[in-house]
Amino acid sequence: MSENRVVQGRMVTARTLAEMVEGDSVMEVDSIEEADETCSACGGNVLKVTYMPSVTELVTGWKCQDCDWSETDRD
Repeated sequence: MSENRVVQGRMVTARTLAEMVEGDSVMEVDSIEEADETCSACGGNVLKVTYMPSVTELVTGWKCQDCDWSETDRD
C-alpha cells in the first residue's frame, strides 16, 4: 500500500484520502501520488488517488493538502 501523507494537518492513508474525496467509504484503493498541479482554490499541493467506490466504478480523485478542495474525474 502507499505511504501516509499529511492532508489538512493530519496523517492520512490512501484509503482515508479516497474517503475524503468520495465522502463515503470505498471498496478498493490504489496508492497516493503527487499530482502535477496546484490547488485552484488556495495554491496548495494536490494529491491524486485512484479508487473503486463500487464494483463497477473506477475513479481518480484529487485533493488539496491545505484546504477542502477536491474533485474527481466523473462526468
